Amino acid sequence: MKNYLTAVVFLLTLSTNALAWGPTGHRVTGWIAERHLSRKARTALDKMLNGQSLAIASTWMDEVRSDSTYDHMIDWHWVTIPQGENYVSADKNPKGDIIGTLERIIRELKTKGLDKSAQLERVKILIHLIGDIHQPLHVSALDDGGGNNEQVTWFGGHSNLHRVWDSDIIDHTRLSYTEMAQSLGKPSPADIRAWQAASVQEWARESQAHHAQVYDYDTGRLGYRYVYLNYPIIRHRLLQAGVRLAGILNEIYG
Repeated sequence: MKNYLTAVVFLLTLSTNALAWGPTGHRVTGWIAERHLSRKARTALDKMLNGQSLAIASTWMDEVRSDSTYDHMIDWHWVTIPQGENYVSADKNPKGDIIGTLERIIRELKTKGLDKSAQLERVKILIHLIGDIHQPLHVSALDDGGGNNEQVTWFGGHSNLHRVWDSDIIDHTRLSYTEMAQSLGKPSPADIRAWQAASVQEWARESQAHHAQVYDYDTGRLGYRYVYLNYPIIRHRLLQAGVRLAGILNEIYG
C-alpha cells in the first residue's frame, strides 16, 4: 500500500512537472539511435514513421499527455523500487510502470502480429521509454515522487530535483539536440555490445546506482558545481539509451 500511495503522489506531480527527459534529451537519444540502425531497420522505420526521424518521434508520448485518450499511459514513464528490493519483489503499480511496459512492448513488437496502427504506437512508446528509463530519477527508490517533491534552487530560481535532471542541466548547455548528440562521441564496439546485451531491468538498476550522487547536495542550491559533477552522467546515459534503442530496433526490424 505504501508503494501505491507513492505512485499516487508521483502521478499528482506530473501535471506540473516534466514527465521525462526534456525534448532535447529525448531527441538526442533518437538521433544517436538512427546512427546505429541497420540498413534494413532504417528502411522499415522510415516507412512506418512516414519519413519522420526517431528524434522527432521520441517526444510523442509527452505530447499526447494533454489528450485524455492517453491517460492510461501516464504511469508508464516511471517505476518505484524501494531500497533493498528488486523489481520482481517490489509492489507493482496496478496501472503499469516503465519496466513492465518496455518488456511488454518489446515482446509484442517481436511477435510481428500487430496491425500498422498498433505497431506505430508501440514504436513511439519504445523510443520514448528507453530514453526515460536511463534518467536516474525515473527509477525511484524514495517517497519523493522521483525527485519532484525535492524542492531546490537552480542558479537562484525555483526548480525541483526531477526537473533539474530532466531538462535544467541539459538546457544549461544551450546546445541543440544535434550539437549535444554529436558532442557525445562514438562508443567502442565493445561498449556497444555490452550495452545492447543488458536487459531492461539492468538498465533500471544502472539508473538507481546513480542515486547517491544525484541526491548529493547540502543546501539545495544547485549551480555550476552540481552541473560539473553530474553532466557527465547525463551524457553517458543519453548515449547508452540511444545505442540500446538502436539495438532493440535492429532486433525487431533489422
